Amino acid sequence: MTRPFRPAFRAAAAIGLVVALGTGSPAYAGDTSGGDTGTTEPGQNNQPGSASSASSGNGTIGAHIQVRQSKTGGSGGSTSKATSSNANWKPPVCWYEPMYTPDEYEEFIKSSYKGAQEPAASYAKKRADEDYHKGDKGLWWQVQFRDDAYSSLCPVSTDNWEIWVPPAQPKQDPHQLTPETLSELAYNSTKLPTPPVVLSPSSDRLKVNLATRVKLDGDFDRVWTTASINYKGVEMAATTVATPLALKVEAGTADADPQSCTYDLVKGDNGYTVDSKDAGCNVTYLRSSGTGTYPFKASITWKVTWTDSANPDGPARQPGLPDGLSTYEQNVTVKEIQAVNR
Repeated sequence: MTRPFRPAFRAAAAIGLVVALGTGSPAYAGDTSGGDTGTTEPGQNNQPGSASSASSGNGTIGAHIQVRQSKTGGSGGSTSKATSSNANWKPPVCWYEPMYTPDEYEEFIKSSYKGAQEPAASYAKKRADEDYHKGDKGLWWQVQFRDDAYSSLCPVSTDNWEIWVPPAQPKQDPHQLTPETLSELAYNSTKLPTPPVVLSPSSDRLKVNLATRVKLDGDFDRVWTTASINYKGVEMAATTVATPLALKVEAGTADADPQSCTYDLVKGDNGYTVDSKDAGCNVTYLRSSGTGTYPFKASITWKVTWTDSANPDGPARQPGLPDGLSTYEQNVTVKEIQAVNR
């Protein structure tokens, strides 16, 4: 089975890998694994051809996209990667980033594809025949990947792993990096606080027919994540802003009344919170959990918007992004109230 073609990011490693694959599809080298769960390589972010990726929150995605996230709140609680409320929404698989001047591109091609077999050799010759656009104003943009699912999902063909982008580009490539793409990458890198839910009585002391009060312990506020690029004169940014809207709790059993409750989150002095004391929607378990437990779940729905700058307070842009979710599950024990007979 041939290996999918991916750009050679480091010349020294690329030479051996391209030659070794022979007649297979052109190869990639210098790959970092895992996309959003990979590692950032300090000191290489401004070097032509470097490939790095980062864990959600802060770091580098692709080659030169920097990701920075605001603090997730003052409660000091746990966080988790944001999930989309729309199961069909997917972040970008690949995109073009600015990478090389014509002279740098010539050096890259000659070093990376030296001694390469087909079809890599033909690709290198194609670029040489174009004289790498030397003497022209513009940059070579190279395809970058969010993770290693590029083989079947990336729409870029093996004929255009790099594209030439002049200053006055008549028509932008559909996969060229844009603020909208950056907003989606920022969304995919966002960490949200898990609901800091406290139950009263505590989760191991719930009683049948006794209302369970649900309280958010701690304050948290909106969360924003900025993805930006500033490389070789190409500068753009996008910021996703997640604002908490509502808390939903689910009892984890049909033997509860109600089985679920939804509370609006209210902005207070220290952030968003909810107190269900007077909400009229406290879970009451109707049956003991016996020797087991019930899976009590709490989730926060976040309204997500984005701006086409590093300013989270800029005007919201379209198309919009789906709501985000952060979820926390815990097992609860429900017991019968013990009566004393006299």
